[in-house]
Amino acid sequence: MRTIPLIDLSQFEKGDVGEKNVFIETLGNAFHTVGFVGVINHGIPSDLIQSFYREAHAFFALSESEKLKYKIPGANGQRGYTAFGTEHAKQSKVADLKEFFQIGNTGNVSVLETPTFLSLGENLYRAFERAGSSLLQAIALHLNLPVDYFDQRIENGTSILRAIHYPPITQEPASAIRAEQHEDINLITLLVGASAGGLELLSKEGEWLPIVPEADEIVINVGDMLQRLTNNYLRSTTHRVVNPPKEEWHLPRLSIPFFLHPRPEMDLSCLENCVSDENPLHFEPITAGEYLDERLREIGLKK
Repeated sequence: MRTIPLIDLSQFEKGDVGEKNVFIETLGNAFHTVGFVGVINHGIPSDLIQSFYREAHAFFALSESEKLKYKIPGANGQRGYTAFGTEHAKQSKVADLKEFFQIGNTGNVSVLETPTFLSLGENLYRAFERAGSSLLQAIALHLNLPVDYFDQRIENGTSILRAIHYPPITQEPASAIRAEQHEDINLITLLVGASAGGLELLSKEGEWLPIVPEADEIVINVGDMLQRLTNNYLRSTTHRVVNPPKEEWHLPRLSIPFFLHPRPEMDLSCLENCVSDENPLHFEPITAGEYLDERLREIGLKK
């Protein structure tokens, strides 16, 4: 049973006017009511995804000392390797049960032991960026903005491709889960299917619902920056990754999200057409860079 709507990106990119309008309305309504949507025919090559998964598995299989060679001092977890037990949700003091490697637009680090890891990741970054740009064009039209409203605002932005590894659970966790409930920081997140289940969203009714994507489906969700820009009209929905049943603790989990960020100077002041008597102004003006800095401190990546 599906818990999030499913849309076909080729309707927007290749369809006639009627198909485009249906896509825009469906995506906009999904982001307004659920905050999540599944996307098929997104144009991200499955062989590229699988090749990057293989290289990511190989990287995380390295020893801790080998992986720590790729921790970049002063990068605040935005490039290279971040060790297990570093990041936590903003409301939690307990670290998530994960480690990760991040690839950005520039300034990336090559991994000697897995020589195609970075090049595959950079190719996947570009593919996600292209698909994300199309989705934001549809969102712009849904918000009665010019179709290219986001185009220059995300060009050379601070987007991140993150390979997340949740190692096997070897003992009863004190209170941690693989990823504690949180909301994403960015405009939208594009997540390619994980190697194991566990992703859940918190519904408006306060119920945790599993998200189980089909083959070749990517999951998209609204981030806090887009929620802020639209004055809470589009929903940045709380989600988490729960621990598997005890009989599956020995199974690791790998997932590949792409966090689509704008340029740091983008103004996140609420759009005028999203402010009304029924929905008064909720947020003070801030730039994307200032907001990202604030949130990185909250989750323990920046001191």
